[in-house]
Amino acid sequence: MITAIVLIKTSVDRIPEIAEQIAALENVSEVFSVTGTYDLIAMVRVGRHDDLAEVIPGRISKIPGVEATDTHVAFRTYSQHDLEAAFAIGLDN
Repeated sequence: MITAIVLIKTSVDRIPEIAEQIAALENVSEVFSVTGTYDLIAMVRVGRHDDLAEVIPGRISKIPGVEATDTHVAFRTYSQHDLEAAFAIGLDN
């Protein structure tokens, strides 16, 4: 699974509507409204690198009100949930 973090600049008067449209797209797992330079951050998960082109410039960037995107592809994913599961292997409760 390939994970991309997409930083999104939008029309500020439409942030909630744009966030909902992005969240409804296939392969988008979460959308966060944030402070700072960008208005939204979307987590995109796909099976192949080629699929990123379909999701990000092909769908996200075409939503009215999306002004710019900046995409970062993750090399690895670390999460607290994964760490807890790994340490719990073989332990009896």
